[in-house]
Amino acid sequence: MVDSSLKKVNNYLSLIKFSHTIFALPFAIIGYFLAITFTDATFDLKLFALVILCMVFARSAAMAFNRYIDRKIDQENARTAIREIPAGLVKPGSALFFVIISSLLFILTTFFINPLCFYLSPVALAVVLGYSLTKRFTALCHLILGIGLALAPIGAYLAVTGEFAWLPLFFSFAVLFWVSGFDIIYALQDEEFDKSKQLKSIPVWLGKKGALAFSTFLHILSALFVIYAGFYAAFNMWYWIGVAVFTGLLIYQHTLVKPNDLSKVNIAFFTTNGIASVVFAVFVLLDLFLK
Repeated sequence: MVDSSLKKVNNYLSLIKFSHTIFALPFAIIGYFLAITFTDATFDLKLFALVILCMVFARSAAMAFNRYIDRKIDQENARTAIREIPAGLVKPGSALFFVIISSLLFILTTFFINPLCFYLSPVALAVVLGYSLTKRFTALCHLILGIGLALAPIGAYLAVTGEFAWLPLFFSFAVLFWVSGFDIIYALQDEEFDKSKQLKSIPVWLGKKGALAFSTFLHILSALFVIYAGFYAAFNMWYWIGVAVFTGLLIYQHTLVKPNDLSKVNIAFFTTNGIASVVFAVFVLLDLFLK
């Protein structure tokens, strides 16, 4: 009984790729503490927990919806046929129910934060859920994914202050271009399959060389935004160490993937970017705490 329950939990954690929360969550934490540092707000453990829950619920809904809506496509793709729904580990109806519950929990959580976050919650859901449909009609689907994750720092800032500001938006733009860039690298694996199914992506549109060049351009923009944010807010040494590590890892992932060698895509996608987000957040928080 216990083993069966644990397997179900593991199946759902795998369905939503819970480990990938590591990409956006550190930036949500950055957004929260930017508000604490640069406004009159003070740390509130309850509010901090609500922000984390919002991240978990929104991302869980988005990933489960992606797996639900793409279940037939995944079944036909040898790389993705082992995913939970095509493999029969999670029923489509159960996945959809999980999406609905996660979405409702996200909206409910924002209700306890502030009115602005509550009113904007359907918009945020529309973006993070809508991404899953975009590869059917636009090669810019990677940018929609980037926008979804870019909501993390500005969303956390809004949770604390209820007001927009430029500084968290600079971090949101950094996330937008960072995520879009590494999602293009990840999509290289499915270029031929996507072409055969008339699906859209930057690799399908520009080919492997062009896609890698476009990804590089987006990552340059991401680095420029974290650099500009550093000057804008007069950050100190710890921040710039974080920028150096983040930028270095952006460069490093592009040395791992070549048009004729995709064997290290997963290292570039998950390991390198996971380390980049966590390490960068650690140094940003060090800088903020020591101000």
